Amino acid sequence: MDLIKEIKSKVKSLYPELLTIRRHIHAHPELSFKEEQTSLFIRKHLDRAGIIYKAGYCKYGIVAEIKGTKSSKLVYLRGDMDALPIKQISDKEYQSKIKGVMHACGHDVHTTCVLGSALVLNSLKHQIDGTIKIIFQPGEEKLPGGASIMIKEGAVKKSKTSVIYGQHVHPPLEAGKVGFFPGEYMASADELYIKVIGKGGHAALPENCIDSILVASEIVSTLHHVVSRYSDPQIPSVLSIGKINSVGGASNIIPDEVILEGTLRTMDEANRMKLHKLIKQLCKQQAAAYGAKVNVRIKYGYPTLKNDEQLVHQSMRYATDFLGAKNVVLLQKRMTAEDFSYYSQMMPACFYRLGTGNISKGIVSPVHTPTFDIDESALKVGVGLMSYMAIRKLKDKS
Repeated sequence: MDLIKEIKSKVKSLYPELLTIRRHIHAHPELSFKEEQTSLFIRKHLDRAGIIYKAGYCKYGIVAEIKGTKSSKLVYLRGDMDALPIKQISDKEYQSKIKGVMHACGHDVHTTCVLGSALVLNSLKHQIDGTIKIIFQPGEEKLPGGASIMIKEGAVKKSKTSVIYGQHVHPPLEAGKVGFFPGEYMASADELYIKVIGKGGHAALPENCIDSILVASEIVSTLHHVVSRYSDPQIPSVLSIGKINSVGGASNIIPDEVILEGTLRTMDEANRMKLHKLIKQLCKQQAAAYGAKVNVRIKYGYPTLKNDEQLVHQSMRYATDFLGAKNVVLLQKRMTAEDFSYYSQMMPACFYRLGTGNISKGIVSPVHTPTFDIDESALKVGVGLMSYMAIRKLKDKS
């Protein structure tokens, strides 16, 4: 039987089980690095199918293995498992049963798709010219990121012939479609924590104070010029302050301290380091101008996610074969971040988007919102395409 027809037939037969799997995971979400029950649920399915795996990476992570022929080529498929601290608004029977926690970023879909791919691929060993490893990863939503930990623990190893695929739900794209972007696709993401230390006092007597509110305001204003005046305009970069809190203070009290929190995102590692240094320098200069002190802490986040251009173009051809040209689209760069970026620093990577929206059904809510859901027909594409691309990549000589 033709490989595409064979995979689509298997996915069609598997679809009722995929729905059950996805709905169970969706109804029982677990926060980052706490995915104990999700991990056990996955292992039960792998055990039932007779798929070998190793568990315990990053505490709850799993790497399953499907071996075909003795070829040394290796393809990794990655799915993340964690949920978000968001209270779901839904009347669906599979809505979250865990108060204040929901799969608002589609990781239930990602897990279902890689588990479904493992089941499909396990039945197609005769078609596999190499080895396919399936990563069930904890903690994508929380620093330092489960990907970085799994790499440190040896779950993923670089070789001359290894590549990795990952997919992510994309509500703006209709179910049935997928999207790709070659090259630098998603930004690095660092967290900024800035403490301004002044001298508090009566707001009617500012001459006796070092106004931490004023200094913090000047720092915020200055930092918003960092990207527009100090960063290469050809490199996408964003700096935003998202939180300001005073320690004490009132309508008639100037506080001693003000805390600022923000994010820095860019798509170039040299530019990233340059901006880190500049942020610290500018904060100190502004504070010194008013006689205040400042502590600046920059918490390193995920690096830039770089899709391998050759692998992406190759994968787009596979997707066109599997879905038809009208269902394969070219995406734009994003300033959001993903810990899949750690894998993309190790080996050729292809991180693509799975369409999950359906305007006619009212399924349009963005990720990270209380009303997020998917058109579940996307599971067929998610499982089928991932399985097909893995097999095709191993068959191709390039």
